[in-house]
Amino acid sequence: MFTSILVPSDGSPVATLAAQAAIELARACGASVVALSVALPDAPSTLVEGGVVLDPGQQNDAVLAHAHQAADRVARSARLVGIDCSPVVRSARDAAQAIVDVARECHCDLIVMGSHGRRGLSRLLAGSVTQEVLARSQLPVMVFRPARPDGGAGTPVPHGAIDAPT
Repeated sequence: MFTSILVPSDGSPVATLAAQAAIELARACGASVVALSVALPDAPSTLVEGGVVLDPGQQNDAVLAHAHQAADRVARSARLVGIDCSPVVRSARDAAQAIVDVARECHCDLIVMGSHGRRGLSRLLAGSVTQEVLARSQLPVMVFRPARPDGGAGTPVPHGAIDAPT
C-alpha cells in the first residue's frame, strides 16, 4: 500500500491528530514516516515596536527552534510504537512548496496533514497551505480537519479521505 508517509507538522492540535493517524497507518502498512516542519522566516526588514528595533535573526532562530520541536515530537511518537521516522526541518517562504519538495526528495508516496479549517476573511488573509499542497502535489494527500465548534461527532475524522489532485 504505502511505504513512506510524509507528515508535515506545525505543532498544532490538528497537526498532532494528523500525525497520530499517519503513525497508525504507517504501522498498519509497515511504512516509515518522514516528520516535516517548515520554519517560515520573517521577511528581511527592520522591525520597530514601541521605538525598539527587534532583531529578526533572533525571531527566525525561535521559529526554527519551534520547527525542530514539532518535527521531533512526531518522530518520538512514531518511534515509541516502533515506526522508523526521520525528522526533517526546512526553512522556506513557501510552506506548501517545501512540503511537496520534501515529499519528492524523500520518495514519499502519501502526505498526511491537518487543515486548520479557516474560512472567509481568515482564510483569505492567512491562505491555506493544505489547499496549495493539494493543488501542487502529484501524491495522494490525506487531510484532517479540527473538531466542529459545536462539539459534534466527538473526535475529528478525516474529510475527503485520500484525495489525489488531478
